[in-house]
Amino acid sequence: MRTLLEGSRLGPDLAATRGIIAAVAVAAALFCGCTGSPKTHADNAADALRVGVVEATRHDLSSTLEIASEFQPFQEVNVYAKVSGYIKKLNIDWGTHVRTGDVLAVLEVPELQQQVEVDEAGVGRGEEDVTRAKENVNAAQSTYNVAHLTYTRLANVQKTQPQLISQEEIDEAEGKDAETNASVSAAKASLAASEQALSEARASLEKDKALYAYTQITAPYDGVVTEMDAYTGALLPAGTSSNKGDQPLCRLSQNDVLRLVIPVPERAVPDVMLGEPVAVHVSTLNRTFSGKIARISGQIDTGTRTMHTEITVENRKYELVPGMYASVEIPLETARNVLTVPIQAVQVSGDNRGTVLVVNKDNKLETRDVTLGLESASRVEITSGLKEKERIVFGEQAEYKPGELVAPQLVAPSEAE
Repeated sequence: MRTLLEGSRLGPDLAATRGIIAAVAVAAALFCGCTGSPKTHADNAADALRVGVVEATRHDLSSTLEIASEFQPFQEVNVYAKVSGYIKKLNIDWGTHVRTGDVLAVLEVPELQQQVEVDEAGVGRGEEDVTRAKENVNAAQSTYNVAHLTYTRLANVQKTQPQLISQEEIDEAEGKDAETNASVSAAKASLAASEQALSEARASLEKDKALYAYTQITAPYDGVVTEMDAYTGALLPAGTSSNKGDQPLCRLSQNDVLRLVIPVPERAVPDVMLGEPVAVHVSTLNRTFSGKIARISGQIDTGTRTMHTEITVENRKYELVPGMYASVEIPLETARNVLTVPIQAVQVSGDNRGTVLVVNKDNKLETRDVTLGLESASRVEITSGLKEKERIVFGEQAEYKPGELVAPQLVAPSEAE
C-alpha cells in the first residue's frame, strides 16, 4: 500500500519524464531520417553496374561485298607444232619464263628444207624464163616496127605516085606488117605466161619458207612454262586439226597479270562499275593487292542469279601464283559524314530498324528505337532516333533493364570496332 501511494505521488514527475524521453526519441528519429537519405543514395551509386558505352559520332561509311575466288592465268594455251618433226633443240623446261617471240624448241624436218631448195630453183628458172620472154617481146616489137614503117611508106608513095609502086609490093608489105604484129602479140602472151609461172613459183617458195619457219616453235606471249609434254628427240605431230589427242610441246601461262572470276549477286550488279579499283586479300601471303574490275558479262545467269565479273591483278614480280585463293572486297555504296555507331551497340529488330540502350543525363538506361541506314564491317548508320554524342551501351543488351542506374565507362573506338 505504501508503495502504491508513493507511486501515486511520483506520477506527475514520471509522466513529465516520459514526455521528455518521447520528444527526444522523435527528434532523434527525425534527425536520423534526414541524414539517412544521403547515405542510401551513396550506397546506390556505389552499387551501380558499370557498363561500357560509346558515343554516336559521324563517319564516312562504305559497304562492301566480299567474295572468295582463286587466281587464274590471264591466258593459258597448249603450244603445238605447226609442222611435224623431231625436237632437235629444246630451250625450255618447267617454270621457264619466256618473252614473246622467244624460241622454245627447234624441229628437224629435212624434207621441208629440201622442198624450199626446190622452190628456190623453180623461182630462179622462172625469172630466167621471164627475162627471155621479155627479150622476145622486144625483138618482135622491133621487127614489127620495121615492117609497119615499110608498109606505111609504100602506101604513101602509091597514093602520090601510083606508077612507081606496084600493087604486089604493097600487098607484100601489108602482109609482113600483119605478120610481125601477130608475133608481138604472141611474144607478149608468152611473157605473161612466164610471169604467171614465176608468181606461182614464188608463192610456193613463200609457203614452204613459212612452213620451214615453223620448225622454230616460238612463244606467242610473255609467260611461264607450267607444263612440259615433250623433250629432245620426241616426234611432235602437226597440230593443225581439232584432234584433242595431238601432243603439245608445253603449256604456257601468262602470269604477269592474273584474273579473278567472281559471281556478283544480282543485288550488287548495279554497283559494279568497269575500271573500279578493288582490294584483293591473299590470306596465304597475308597481304592485300590492288586490282580493278576489268570485264563484266552484262547478263545475269538465270540459274545462279549472278553476273560473271572478272578482276585483273598485276603480278609483275610473280608473287602470286594461279590457284591461290583470294577474297575480293567490292565497294557498293558510300555515305559521307553520317551519324554512326558500332554494330555491336545495335539490336536489329527488322528491315532498317533496331533498338539501342541510351544512357541519359541521370545515368539511367532507356530503350530507343532507331532507323538504320548503310552498314559497313564495323559500323552502322543511324538515320533517326539518336543525336550526335549521345551515349549508348556497347555490347549485349539483354543483361540490362530500362531505368536501371549505371556507371557508364566510355570505350575507345579502337576497342569498340
